[in-house]
Amino acid sequence: MSDSGIWAVVFGGPSPEHEISILTGLQAERVLTDAGHTIAPIYVAPTGAWFLVPSGTEAKDYLEGAPAKSSELEVKVGDSPGLFQKKGLSTKQLDISAALLCFHGGLGEGGGAAALFELLDIPATGSSLYAGAVGMDKLAFAGLMMNAGIPSLPRQHVSAQTEPGFSGPYILKPRFGGSSIGIEIVDDLATARALMSSSPHLKNGAVIEPYRKGIVDLNISFRTFPDFELTDVEKPLRDGESSGMYSYQEKYLSGSGGRAGLTHAPREFPAQVPDTVNEQARSLAHRVAEVIRLSGIVRVDLLWDPNDDRVYVNEVNTIPGAMSLYLWSPKRPPAEVLSDAINEAIQRRIRWPQAGFSQGVALKAAGGIAGKLLGMSGN
Repeated sequence: MSDSGIWAVVFGGPSPEHEISILTGLQAERVLTDAGHTIAPIYVAPTGAWFLVPSGTEAKDYLEGAPAKSSELEVKVGDSPGLFQKKGLSTKQLDISAALLCFHGGLGEGGGAAALFELLDIPATGSSLYAGAVGMDKLAFAGLMMNAGIPSLPRQHVSAQTEPGFSGPYILKPRFGGSSIGIEIVDDLATARALMSSSPHLKNGAVIEPYRKGIVDLNISFRTFPDFELTDVEKPLRDGESSGMYSYQEKYLSGSGGRAGLTHAPREFPAQVPDTVNEQARSLAHRVAEVIRLSGIVRVDLLWDPNDDRVYVNEVNTIPGAMSLYLWSPKRPPAEVLSDAINEAIQRRIRWPQAGFSQGVALKAAGGIAGKLLGMSGN
């Protein structure tokens, strides 16, 4: 049973994956509305402006920004936080009981939205600030996998000072970003360094890992409410088996019958792989969830080497495209998957110790601040 009140579906935001976030948000809004839920669709523009948009909008309505008849929102934190709709010279607070976050990439998926909605005192779907940040940082994620003993390919940051411990060719990726934008296959470290200084996607850091010809992409999704549950394994189909990697074009723009996008991208589902590969995929997804403390609806991207049937964890999508509903549909109705995620946000809200935990002990013992400045002048 869902919590009473209005559910917000929040999408867009400043990110290279802004358009994909719009598509995910519109899909989610339609699914929940058709299931009888009252939904407030909220669009965040690339500029950071927030809008309450009309129900039932289409993708083309966002080609020039917020759709017609949208209302600008004010985002307020403080003693009386919330989202407020502007009405002339006054504002009216939206009665939102929970939010389904459909951000992809950027600060939204990287933990920023989790932190903001905590400040707004609105339960929101997805993982915590900390788990989202780890999922978005490819270098930190790889280090955590290695520390936990979870199989993954070696990954290092592109440095002007040091060289990686493995030879090229390499897959070059933005350190912070989604799973397909700005990724290149390069022959050597010099090329990687040159691209890092010229590509807008790599300017905040880049990572490299060994390129293995013939390795196969696999995906699996899990959810953590009401119980931990996994989908079947999916094998995305590349544009020809000789293609070096699963690209943005193939993931988001491929399709048939005039229907392009992640939901209709070519795939083999369930993937026709050996039972041992299926077992590894399921086990690895569960281990990733435990180590990073992920919650909500998550997709884990894997790599399978057919030469020895070993499976490696590649990366994690804490807010996956289309909320991975296309992977869940054989097992669970889309509305059930989304409403369960929202109810998880309400019933298992992630909270952290609040200010004042020490109850003034450190403040009382501090004495005068002037005394603590001694030695700071360098004398």
